[in-house]
Amino acid sequence: MPVHLITEPDDERIADYRALTDVELRTRWEPPHGLFIAEGELVLRRALRAGYPARSFLVDAKRVDQLADLDTGDAPVYAATPHVLREATGFHVHRGVLASFRRKPLPAAGEVLATAGRVVILEDVNNHTNLGAIFRAVAGLGVDAVLLSPTCADPLYRRSVRVSMGEVFAVPYAKLEPWPAALADVRAAGFTVLAMTPAPDAVPIQRLDPAQRARAALLLGAEGAGLTDTAMAASDARVVIPMRRGVDSLNVAAATAVACWELGRDDPL
Repeated sequence: MPVHLITEPDDERIADYRALTDVELRTRWEPPHGLFIAEGELVLRRALRAGYPARSFLVDAKRVDQLADLDTGDAPVYAATPHVLREATGFHVHRGVLASFRRKPLPAAGEVLATAGRVVILEDVNNHTNLGAIFRAVAGLGVDAVLLSPTCADPLYRRSVRVSMGEVFAVPYAKLEPWPAALADVRAAGFTVLAMTPAPDAVPIQRLDPAQRARAALLLGAEGAGLTDTAMAASDARVVIPMRRGVDSLNVAAATAVACWELGRDDPL
């Protein structure tokens, strides 16, 4: 595996990795250029296993041996000192391994729904940490896919990928457009749209009947704001996780995990 030493942080060969902490810049740069950044050896290996083509690798010079067993194909491997890595990326790359990958075309929402038995639908969830945690919960708790409103954050943004521990690569996802009219397509595909809300008149999730559980589409909104009125109106039922001690709700990622577990608690293991 040939390794190319990088000695200057502004070297154009590592332009993909520049200013990784600038969220606004990265969200303008990465999707239009068809790339995303993976951080950490475990995450990049999961991206490779999921079939994402590598553009390049950037590693701490002392950690090059960690990639020795990888088939890097024609993707160059660049190595640099921690100082150069920090100056180029904008943060201390404490995992010591980064990779730039090409994105794959997103499937249509109908294609995702056709093979799913249970889905999560997100409206305006634009916090990358929450989004990554949601994908990790979905992957681990028996949900088959995620559908995103057009205003949701990018699941392949570095922080989302890292928080998901690479599970974002294992979960099919698609944009659901037009929003919220396309929620009717979810219902037409045989799903029951369950809007998560702390409203006092909502149905406790553990009291849903078997028909509502059978092909559930959990609909959740952004942290704080919750679901819009139009999205709520397009649902089949309003559902709540009962709370104690005057707490009105959970963080959206935690709520997703609890709801996914509850709907799948009787699934065969």
